[in-house]
Amino acid sequence: MTPELRQLRYFVTVAEESNLTRAARRLHIAQQSLSQQIRSLERQLGVTLFERTSRGVELTEIGEVLRDEARPLLAAAERAVEAVRRAAAGEQGELRVGVLASVANHLMPPLVRAFGERHPGIRLLAEDVTVAAMVKGLREGTLDAGLGRPPLVDDLESEVIMREPIAAVLPEGHPLAERDELELADLADEPWVLTPRESWPPWHRLYDEEYALAGYRPRVVARGTSVQNLLALVAAGVGVTRLAMSARSLRDTGVRFVPLTHGEAHTVLVWRPDAPNPALPALREVVRDVARTTDLMAAG
Repeated sequence: MTPELRQLRYFVTVAEESNLTRAARRLHIAQQSLSQQIRSLERQLGVTLFERTSRGVELTEIGEVLRDEARPLLAAAERAVEAVRRAAAGEQGELRVGVLASVANHLMPPLVRAFGERHPGIRLLAEDVTVAAMVKGLREGTLDAGLGRPPLVDDLESEVIMREPIAAVLPEGHPLAERDELELADLADEPWVLTPRESWPPWHRLYDEEYALAGYRPRVVARGTSVQNLLALVAAGVGVTRLAMSARSLRDTGVRFVPLTHGEAHTVLVWRPDAPNPALPALREVVRDVARTTDLMAAG
């Protein structure tokens, strides 16, 4: 029969004290009960662990072997219990976060640094994803949280952590590029480059409403699968687009960002309402703090 951890802890304590009275006091149990536990352990193993003396007890050679083997076992058990406690309290483990490229450039460096300083026991695993992949990962539980633009779905929780202006992005030398600001209606006759409608239909339904309010339907001449693709198309003179102002940190040549008078872009933290990861509140706290101290207009 394999001894219980409790019996080994009693045994090691007696070995360290060389005295049953002191060991019992340290363990907060009766001396008689402790003596019974030691005798029971000796019977289980079929050996003598202690020699009784007038001054107390002394380990036998067999007892010394067990002491040396039991100490690392007890230490490992304590580490395991502490790890479970820390994980349950959200102080240890992993957090899997899907991040849209449109916010990663300015937000992730300070976030990763601050989170690592505050919560060194939690590994923050960030993954570049599309909004569709982020929503899918959150729903299926392969992601614990997401950082990006509002996904515009009803089954996920979200918190706005940053707000910033939206800008028209024009090729350098465009007649409107030197304006201080623009209305969306000012771009009614321009060729547009936008992301594919199927990339995330909820976004495009919102865009349709906004263009309709401006009095037109944009003439889309090309589609770009990422912010970088859109910026490259604009720089090449293919058309114009609109992006959050912080996207200017992704390209500093060939394009001009002109603020639009209405609307703003939101950066959100997204999670599933029943998200099981206990470290999620820690992430939300750090994200809020980083967002308060990150200057989007200085990005890049």
